[in-house]
Amino acid sequence: MASTTDPTAQFYFLPNVLHNQCLTSVKFISACFAGAVAGILGLQNWRGFALFAVSVLSTSFVMYAVNCKGKPSRYLTGGVGELVNPGQDNIFTFILVWTLFYGIVHVYE
Repeated sequence: MASTTDPTAQFYFLPNVLHNQCLTSVKFISACFAGAVAGILGLQNWRGFALFAVSVLSTSFVMYAVNCKGKPSRYLTGGVGELVNPGQDNIFTFILVWTLFYGIVHVYE
């Protein structure tokens, strides 16, 4: 029987770790919706980024309470830090969708 030298490596089941990609998808979709809302509402400057921060925190809280059952370190290798981290791609996605919807809705103002 083969054993690893790292005792914490035995706690992670590879198919479940690979399934954590859906966390990235949920964060991506949340950033897209927040960008669309910010653009449609016509938010500018820091108000739009405040909406993004609220979106990230609310999405993280729902994932923390519903999916992780209050114990994110049991399901994610990074724990709460991985859950709250918005990721660089999601920030850029938010800005892209925000400017797209702002330009479509508020083009003649």
